[in-house]
Amino acid sequence: MVQFLTVYDNKIKGDFLAKVIAIANQKGGVGKTTTAVNLAACLGALGKRTLLIDVDPQGNATSGVAVDKRQLSKSTYNILVDGVKAEECLFSTQYENLHILPSSLDLAAAELEIADKPHREALLKNAVLPIKYNYDFIIIDCPPSLGLITANALTMADTILVPIQCEYYALEGLSQLMSTVRRVKRQYNSSLELEGVLLTMYDGRLNLTQQVVEEVKKFFPRKVFRTVIPRGVRLSEAPSFGMPVIYYDKSCKGAAAYTELAKEIAGKVK
Repeated sequence: MVQFLTVYDNKIKGDFLAKVIAIANQKGGVGKTTTAVNLAACLGALGKRTLLIDVDPQGNATSGVAVDKRQLSKSTYNILVDGVKAEECLFSTQYENLHILPSSLDLAAAELEIADKPHREALLKNAVLPIKYNYDFIIIDCPPSLGLITANALTMADTILVPIQCEYYALEGLSQLMSTVRRVKRQYNSSLELEGVLLTMYDGRLNLTQQVVEEVKKFFPRKVFRTVIPRGVRLSEAPSFGMPVIYYDKSCKGAAAYTELAKEIAGKVK
């Protein structure tokens, strides 16, 4: 059962400020939410205190960790629109070291409602700042768009992780995404960097897959993760049970892949 929390106990607070990773790609169906949920869960399973922030109005990351978005009294919508403190919206999950700031259906209207607010691009950053010391990693699941909500996520983030499906149109729209990243970096967040590009729905048996891999590596030299995420039935099934794949079927290839990705990312942090 999900319980409402304020913050982690002060005794476990540290001097380390959480690394914030925004997972973004305006192209839908690339494994963005699957990556957000499973990376966050795997980091938690590695002993990293992890916060998952769902700012996608669809709320799939929220339901993916067994939080019922229809029953929420407060969500990231209230943080952005009403100025509610992040700790008032914070939930624990039944999964190890994993908390969530959940999304709700109301978030779909948030961009219009915050358009005229001062410092509108930094609303999420300012709200979450007081609890950043409680975590080792913060993972943000962005909406499949490049609007004001995604701008809030990128303004807050240290890095951006870009999932790319191994299919024919893999690089479609990525120039626009990177243009948005450069604009946010120039105007709001000078320290924003590319964490890496993650190849998803990988099937090494297909010639097309190998062609896409080579094309992506040319587009993002030295920024493609060593870990790739395979296609898998268990990965597709897990969200319907509100479970990250490592808790749904720890022995499947998807669980192993996301565990390796978490180790790859955690290994970069001193």
